[in-house]
Amino acid sequence: MGKILKTYLMPHPPIILPEVGRGEERKIQNTIDSCNEIATQIKNIKPDTIVIITPHGPVFNDAVAISYGTSISGDLKKFGADEVSLSFNNDKRLVDEIYAYSNGEGVMVAKIDKNSASIYGVEYELDHGALVPLYFIEKEYKDFNLIHITYGMLSKMELYRFGMALEKALDHAGKNAVIIGSGDLSHKLKELGPYEYSPCGPKFDEEIIKYLGEGNILDIFNMDPTTIEGAGECGMRSIYIMAGAMNDYSIDGQVLSYEGPFGVGYGVVKFNIEKSNENRYEEIVKSREEKFKNKLESANSYVKLARNSLTHYLTYGTYMDMPEYVTDHMKNEARGVFVSLKIDGNLRGCIGTFLPTTKNVASEIIKNAVEAGEHDPRFSPVHLEELKDIDFSVDVLTKPEKASISELDPKEYGVIVKSGRKSGLLLPDLEGVNTVEEQLNIVLRKAGIEEDEPYELEKFKVIRYKE
Repeated sequence: MGKILKTYLMPHPPIILPEVGRGEERKIQNTIDSCNEIATQIKNIKPDTIVIITPHGPVFNDAVAISYGTSISGDLKKFGADEVSLSFNNDKRLVDEIYAYSNGEGVMVAKIDKNSASIYGVEYELDHGALVPLYFIEKEYKDFNLIHITYGMLSKMELYRFGMALEKALDHAGKNAVIIGSGDLSHKLKELGPYEYSPCGPKFDEEIIKYLGEGNILDIFNMDPTTIEGAGECGMRSIYIMAGAMNDYSIDGQVLSYEGPFGVGYGVVKFNIEKSNENRYEEIVKSREEKFKNKLESANSYVKLARNSLTHYLTYGTYMDMPEYVTDHMKNEARGVFVSLKIDGNLRGCIGTFLPTTKNVASEIIKNAVEAGEHDPRFSPVHLEELKDIDFSVDVLTKPEKASISELDPKEYGVIVKSGRKSGLLLPDLEGVNTVEEQLNIVLRKAGIEEDEPYELEKFKVIRYKE
């Protein structure tokens, strides 16, 4: 029988290494000291296996990726540190166990070796999200096999179940393991950071550090998805998987350090854990059901219609009839409508029409909700069991009117560009689109129109309804 010996959250800024930072790393000395402390602890407990979960390997929309070669290596050449190079042996038999248990949890796993990496168009290597934490550990302890996992863009419930499968595989394989969740926190803490400042950044970091220090998994799962999305983090999915792996353990969290001088939050957290009879998954499912019930009860007619339309189609394979709760305004007005689907703040589908294609707004919502769930080419079709994790929003568009660049405002107006048969549309008030230049660059790229081509410009407003 195997078990998880310790679990850690570690950041991965290459600047933390002296070979990259060249003195700048001293600004996050507390983070360095905490990473060294973790390396010493790992040397003392001597795990058979180290599992590292990273955001920066091959990321798939529908699967978790696990490296499957006999070994894996990587370096930091792209960060100007050719001399930082690490290589580790993989435990392929353990990967097979994880794969089998994940299938049992209904979570797709992609086993990545050099051949499959070539097929998928990804790299088979240790990314910096893995290299930076392992840099500290390898200096103190080398006698372990590595399991290199890249999280997928799955729902937090799927990632949690993958963590549960990971723990079962370690137990069945008789492996004593350390799990490291690699992830930085908000990237939007300061105006001079790598991304534009957002008030969601400090709010997110304060909340997640508090909950991690308390070992409070339920409150982590109940964090506001808008805050998470606005923070620009890259560590939450690693945390969801770690939490799932600790599902049957009592958790004592300890924040070793937190810093953010470069505009990115770096949290180092240790979890002392002990096998118990807890089943935290049941608590999370119960809380999720309660939130879903409240969401349905408080929904306005627009998003209620969108949700019911897609639910009906996925259940029966046909479009729903017009329900009684649809208002006269929705039946008497014809407008373009966009329906957007998000899971944990991340887009899951979005389809719409900038001019009406049906007799009224209600019919437009019914049609476009199905289109967003079934036919957005960027995503696989939505499954019925996903609907509880999906948040619906409906944008009702005003009639587009001709405009000049000087009249645009990306927060107030959406924009349409046309050049011959090519056209593109971008909705207003989108996260990360803050200037007219950014708005035009994106919409021209969507339309396949070069910046020096002549094009017509239209603007419109939306009335946005959200769950």
